[in-house]
Amino acid sequence: MASIMSAPDYSMAATSRSHLSVRLPKETLYSSLRESSRYFNFDSETAKLARDADEWLATHPNGSGSKEKDVNGISRPSSIAPSNFSVRSLPADHSMPEYHGRDFPHPVMGSVRHNEIRPRSAAPTESTEKLRSSPPVDGVEPTGPGQEYPTGVKLALITLALCLAVFVMALDNSIIATAIPRITDAFESLNDVGWYGSAYMLTTAALQLFFGKLYTYGSIKWTFLSAIAIFEVGSLICGVAPDSVTLIVGRAIAGVGGAGIFAGALTILAFSVPLHKRPIYTGLVSGMWGISSVAGPLLGGLFTDKVSWRWCFYINLPIGAITVVVILFFFPEPERDIEPAAWRVRFWQLDPIGTGIFMPAIVCLLLALQWGGVDYDWDDSVITSLFMLAAFLLILFAYVQYKMDENATVPPRIFKKRTVWAGAFFSFNTGACFLTAMYFLPIWFQAVQGQSPIMSGVRNLPMLLGIVLCAMAAGAAVTAWGYYTPFMIAGSVLMAIGFGIITTFEVETSTAKWIGYQLIAGIGVGVGLQQSLIAVQVVCEMVDVPTATALIVFAQTLGGALCVTAGNTVFTNTLINKINEHVPGLDPYFVIATGATNIRSVIREEWLDGVILAYNDALTTSFYVGAGTASATIIGAMLVEWRSVKGHDIEMGAA
Repeated sequence: MASIMSAPDYSMAATSRSHLSVRLPKETLYSSLRESSRYFNFDSETAKLARDADEWLATHPNGSGSKEKDVNGISRPSSIAPSNFSVRSLPADHSMPEYHGRDFPHPVMGSVRHNEIRPRSAAPTESTEKLRSSPPVDGVEPTGPGQEYPTGVKLALITLALCLAVFVMALDNSIIATAIPRITDAFESLNDVGWYGSAYMLTTAALQLFFGKLYTYGSIKWTFLSAIAIFEVGSLICGVAPDSVTLIVGRAIAGVGGAGIFAGALTILAFSVPLHKRPIYTGLVSGMWGISSVAGPLLGGLFTDKVSWRWCFYINLPIGAITVVVILFFFPEPERDIEPAAWRVRFWQLDPIGTGIFMPAIVCLLLALQWGGVDYDWDDSVITSLFMLAAFLLILFAYVQYKMDENATVPPRIFKKRTVWAGAFFSFNTGACFLTAMYFLPIWFQAVQGQSPIMSGVRNLPMLLGIVLCAMAAGAAVTAWGYYTPFMIAGSVLMAIGFGIITTFEVETSTAKWIGYQLIAGIGVGVGLQQSLIAVQVVCEMVDVPTATALIVFAQTLGGALCVTAGNTVFTNTLINKINEHVPGLDPYFVIATGATNIRSVIREEWLDGVILAYNDALTTSFYVGAGTASATIIGAMLVEWRSVKGHDIEMGAA
């Protein structure tokens, strides 16, 4: 490179497919070198040449034209249009830092996207090491051109606020279970029981992908705060509800806000923490799912017994307020390369047609699974119509996504990435096995072992501890090592083992077994839970992170919703058959209406052993749904690319 001052030829790498060598006049040559130095890490000798080129251009107006400011606000000569050039293949030896989601101008190559340039060497130079090691100033950490990350107390407060937001959002899935008996007594609304849970779940699942588009094209900060506000309004309506219909409406409104909270929290993390440090913070936030799943029944039982069931919803208000205050004052709106557009253009970028098709498709699918075998026979025209309508709408949605291309809810170029669809498959099955276990294990403790709702939550602690502790430990390990795929594989194996042996539960299962089995399953979930979220952030450009994150969150939510519903159908139908088998003279529908916590006080003593045995058989059968989906996670784990959060690829996995 030293001979460049006296020779007119200048060679540089363009893409992984081709290399360009250009023959340029000195003016364009120096302009090209100066522009390249803004985005590449050159060695010290070449960096000096770049500075010399800058000085030369600054003193030769005919060669540089006017001056312009770069992304750091530094005044530089404007770019020169390329002159005549010839193409020939030459090797490359430049390295480039992370530059997610940016198209930057190059005087020779035109508009170049960061992932089109494949450096041979990523060894840090003295200047980049100095940038990475420079001390934080005023609570922010320098991270590259135009971007700063919060540090210290500011980062701690943001992380705490996000954890609290995800906690209350996930808590709403589980806290209502122990409060339902009191709610039905207050409203005399036994027929509405199914809607208390499904109203929240339906709107949450149906709108998560739409929120991904809002985070992509709108303000991340204000979209997240709006989601919190909607969730809070829904919670308030539930708390003051005078009747069952108002409660159901409040649950649906809270679900709309809940749809944007988890994806928003992870998106804010992506703009608050460097990629190589992100796994440990993602583990903290993801661990809130495990905590809320066990804390929900405990808090629900406590509020219901000691205060009022309405506090199951009031509790969201002060916690949500803390999150709003912290994000409002401590999280600055990130600067992103989103082109300004008229409101009509922005409206169509949000894919309203796709969203309008997708929402009813998911609602029809979930309603069919919820009602099938319980409210209607599986071959009933209502269930058949719902399944057919859901299938038609999903096919239509896929067609619309293809036609909308870049304006699709999930642009095809994102979903075509192997890691994205493999990660979505992994998350779907992880959410399925985890939520299925968290739904049916408390019933097993209550019906088979005779525990109270509160004590059944306490006996879920082994799984909770496994999830939370291992989620944080795995996050720290990925941050230190860099590679996340091995943790996905290890988590898959442990989940398959743990949820598989849980299917062997019997009436007389010992304490050591139900603790140990839950612990193995919890460790597996904790190790693998957040890895697909990290994976898509590694392979996607920063501008696509909100959409990819929303897709992973949606897959996890949908997996849980579908498989809990499927598990409930399996449980109900098996319980009916087993009651008829073990206690022929007892009406199985009377047992179902009695509930798991009341069978010992309602069922006659001579029938009790048979009913408990029937409950055990029905619940262990439903556990097979979780075991099957846990085993399926290995497929997604094996297909995810082997990448590092530190920027290194393993060639065998980079496809």
